[in-house]
Amino acid sequence: MKLSNFVIRAISGIVFAVLVIGSVYLGQITFALLMGAILVGSLFEFYRLSLKVRVRPQMFLGVALGLLLFLCTYLHASGSVDLPIMFYAFIPLSMGVFVVEMYRNHSRPFTNIAYTLLGIVYIAGPLSLMNYIAFTPSIGGATYDFGLVLGFFLLLWANDTGAYLVGMSIGKHRLFPRISPKKSWEGFFGGIAIAMGMGALLSQLFTDLPIHVWLVMALIVSVAGVFGDLIESMYKRSLQVKDSGNIMPGHGGFLDRFDAVFFASPIVFVYLQLIVV
Repeated sequence: MKLSNFVIRAISGIVFAVLVIGSVYLGQITFALLMGAILVGSLFEFYRLSLKVRVRPQMFLGVALGLLLFLCTYLHASGSVDLPIMFYAFIPLSMGVFVVEMYRNHSRPFTNIAYTLLGIVYIAGPLSLMNYIAFTPSIGGATYDFGLVLGFFLLLWANDTGAYLVGMSIGKHRLFPRISPKKSWEGFFGGIAIAMGMGALLSQLFTDLPIHVWLVMALIVSVAGVFGDLIESMYKRSLQVKDSGNIMPGHGGFLDRFDAVFFASPIVFVYLQLIVV
């Protein structure tokens, strides 16, 4: 990587990190706005990329459904509304994807439907589960826990940075050359090691959770994050594109930046529900 590209990547990465950390730290409203913006940007990118293979997903309905799902889970996780009540609106609107397609007169209607719903499952679902990571049940409702959300992102970034630095330095054995030729086993284990170190540090900063919980979370985030990256690379390779977008100079688009979140958040959610809560 040329020095100029590295500098651009570093600067945009710092700006991005400050934005995320600030939004998470300021409170639940800014957290929700951040997640909502990521959801909208990621869904539009996903649907736009599918146009390259002559698929015509229902972009605006898909984004609206994704936002509705996020709102449902946000209100439920924060203790504001009972979840079944919110799903009375989400379920029939989801079925509306099939009805709308009847009136679009496209040659591959079920491919369009599949891509529309896949965007909700792949992107909106995992981002909606971030609400349950952000809120801890308490007497009379739920409490916003910025430390857990911040820790989740710091673990992801630590793994990503460790994998990149170790892989660039000593990476020789390819992890999955058919999908991502640059990833190496050395980078994979280097990322895990750095993430585990970050987990140990987080256990000292946020003492509500013991160190073993943070370490297991670091391992989950590292492994799941790599799969998320590989799956997004598989999608881009099938479309013959290098980056999903250019929203972040040196980093690509929303999908490039948050692919690890899409795979890590559901598994971390399950872990916290079964082991911690």
